[in-house]
Amino acid sequence: MKRGTRISVAVSALIVIVGIAAAAAIRTEVPTQLAGEPLLAAAQQHGAGGAPKSLKDVIYETQKLVVMIETEDGTQGSGFLYNDKGDLITNAHVVSGVKKVTIKTADARELEGEVIGISSDIDVAVVRVAELAGMEPLVLVEADKSEVGDDVIAVGSPLGFQNTVTTGIISGVGRSFEIEPYTYDDLYQISAPIAPGNSGGPLVSKETGAVLGINSAGIEETTIGFSIPIVNVLKLVEDWSAHPMAELPELSYTDNNGIVQQDASINELADYLVTHFYDSLNNRDYVYAYSLIGGNWKTGTSYEEFREGYMGTRNVVIDNMHVTAKSDKEAVVTAVISVDERVDGAYKLSKYQVTYEVGYENDQLKLIIGKGKAILNDKAK
Repeated sequence: MKRGTRISVAVSALIVIVGIAAAAAIRTEVPTQLAGEPLLAAAQQHGAGGAPKSLKDVIYETQKLVVMIETEDGTQGSGFLYNDKGDLITNAHVVSGVKKVTIKTADARELEGEVIGISSDIDVAVVRVAELAGMEPLVLVEADKSEVGDDVIAVGSPLGFQNTVTTGIISGVGRSFEIEPYTYDDLYQISAPIAPGNSGGPLVSKETGAVLGINSAGIEETTIGFSIPIVNVLKLVEDWSAHPMAELPELSYTDNNGIVQQDASINELADYLVTHFYDSLNNRDYVYAYSLIGGNWKTGTSYEEFREGYMGTRNVVIDNMHVTAKSDKEAVVTAVISVDERVDGAYKLSKYQVTYEVGYENDQLKLIIGKGKAILNDKAK
């Protein structure tokens, strides 16, 4: 990855917290040997809606069509073949400021690539490699979007380890934030880390091997990443392939390899954590919501008890919230919430005052403990 930018304080709050989701689902695998005829030449196309494949088949077929991209100054990223013209999709921040790049394929060839399209506000670019023309590309999901819980595989070259595979799930959808100069809208949040070198690689369905997104951003020291849905940018990249840019825009970046740094205050992080907790409950993602609470809370409340306690809750709205920092790593959050909940077989709107202690456990921010009390209306009083 190259020259990704430093996220704003508010957005840092978003990314550092979501990094704790679904850590148990992660497995990283670096293939030790690739043999046989040139892999790109041997690649076979499989339909996105075809029969499920084994995990090994999906990984092998995907790796053949994923490359490492290097620029003159030695910085690295990833890309993947998406059409039969030899065009690779990658992130704009991987190839910003250059026209020619070096492409390293899975079968150890070094080829020259040319940037033929790059956006100044969406983190996507296209690199053309003449020697790859005529090869069958990865299949793209062109219409449907993925959902929370879908099993995925991220392929790339983190820290220079080419064709590294990381498995996980889609742990959130519709995420939006800014990393100057780009605006990221409607992203997949994934429980697979995006390290330097991973940017631009494909996010593929674990079931079919079809490309779901472009791995684009991550947060240091966490197991979380963000991927641009391929359906959101497909028309843009196809336009570049049909009509390559005669002149590339000039782009400027800060140099942090696309890894978002954690510089938000404890107040902002605690605010986000509580908000995200209720967002998860509203989405019926009880497993993720349970992962946000601390160890002592879990000791006294099993997941089954936690889930049962919220099964009757249809929607939660935070009316107001106040955060008091106890230190740079601890805070108390007090909020008033409106809850649409089922009582005696019928839904009613109730109000509660809730208080949470927020702090770090094993370097991850958690809801250490929480308590609440009903706010009675005038008639009930």
